[in-house]
Amino acid sequence: MLLVSLPEPAAAKCLTQSTCLCELLTDRLASLYKALPQSVDPLDIETVEAINWGLDSYSHKEDASAFPGKRALISFLSWFDYCDQLIKEAQKTAAVALAKAVHERFFIGVMEPQLMQTSEMGILTSTALLHRIVRQVTSDILLQEMVFFILGEQREPETLAEISRHPLRHRLIEHCDHISDEISIMTLRMFEHLLQKPNEHILYNLVLRNLEERNYTEYKPVCPEDKDVVENGLIAGAVDLEEDPLFTDISPENTLSNQEWLSSSPPATPDHPKNDGKTEVHKIVNSFLCLVPDEAKSSYHVEGTGYDTYLRDAHRQFRDYCAICLRWEWPGSPKALEKCNLEATFFEGHFLKVLFDRMGRILDQPYDVNLQVTSVLSRLSLFPHPHIHEYLLDPYVNLASGCRSLFSVIVRVVGDLMLRIQRIQDFTPKLLLVRKRLLGLEPEGPMVDHVTLLEGVIVLEEFCKELAAVAFVKYHASSTP
Repeated sequence: MLLVSLPEPAAAKCLTQSTCLCELLTDRLASLYKALPQSVDPLDIETVEAINWGLDSYSHKEDASAFPGKRALISFLSWFDYCDQLIKEAQKTAAVALAKAVHERFFIGVMEPQLMQTSEMGILTSTALLHRIVRQVTSDILLQEMVFFILGEQREPETLAEISRHPLRHRLIEHCDHISDEISIMTLRMFEHLLQKPNEHILYNLVLRNLEERNYTEYKPVCPEDKDVVENGLIAGAVDLEEDPLFTDISPENTLSNQEWLSSSPPATPDHPKNDGKTEVHKIVNSFLCLVPDEAKSSYHVEGTGYDTYLRDAHRQFRDYCAICLRWEWPGSPKALEKCNLEATFFEGHFLKVLFDRMGRILDQPYDVNLQVTSVLSRLSLFPHPHIHEYLLDPYVNLASGCRSLFSVIVRVVGDLMLRIQRIQDFTPKLLLVRKRLLGLEPEGPMVDHVTLLEGVIVLEEFCKELAAVAFVKYHASSTP
């Protein structure tokens, strides 16, 4: 470590080009990975104790009493951590050479075939290992190589015909919707942690490059007669969702009154006027809170499960994301529609397509899958980029024909839910019972009919509250001088 951190470029060049350092480090990493058992419990991979660079006493009996392969796993993770720290401390030329060697000789040469295999047990183990090292990596240079390995280097908008251009990226995203729930959850968790890494290419490659031209919107120039409407805080052509048939049953305790909104929002200033042409955030918040109809809500029967419980977490998480994204110099407002190529065919991208597809099946998927899908979507919605905010959090955006947004996907789910509720006897008592069981407030008892749907409804209600909280927090932050 002392040698690679020498500041002289000549020393770095000598180490990386005239010695076998890169090969020795990566070959050992590869051999330790190959020494792992064919299948390891993902929970063991995730929770195995802290990395240990030193030598310690070891016995096969102790290894087997914990879980088979524990020692091999610790050895691999320890060596990966050593390589990561070595690259982090190395002179830049040496660091780049070492990271590229890890990319080519280990990521591509050893890990990729394991991730691309068809054995479900093999996929699960290799994805769990990828998830662990994604969480573990701290070197920016090694992280960059890992990101290029997982996602590729493409930055132009995706097309449906070319989503398999980077085979590993395509395969991993497809695994988010795998027939095996375990594989789906593990892959979604890997992407969730990847999104938290301080690397601009991750979000751009997965989402932003497809929103750059805002061609998910239908451009309607503001007419003179629309001017008064816009000045009153509404977007021209937007539908008032509170007058929509889906929103006829609005529970007073689940909305923010104008008085509450005024008291909780920042005061208007000359630099930040209250009516700035944006959709007023209280309407957005209420739109999400009122998406799930009253007869499908159960949280107001249980104390401490209101929308406000999400505000603190949303504020903390948004602050953390802002700190990560600060150096990326994102714009403060969306790209002007007049400058966008709205004629281009919009494709939300492979990643959002799979997430939206899974979100559309929330009433028919296992509870744990739904929690993970909504967790990834809420993470995405927290990013302080205006196009992400518009596409994921603005119910009033004028969608172009054939396009869908997160809000429109949820609206379809709610429409399906309303039809299915009619066919379930004692729907509300069953829903409340399932919620109490999930919270541990009610002991497990006889199986409840339609439990998957009922759990899906509960996740949907909570997700809408979470999105409402994120929208509120983001608006509050943008309005504060």
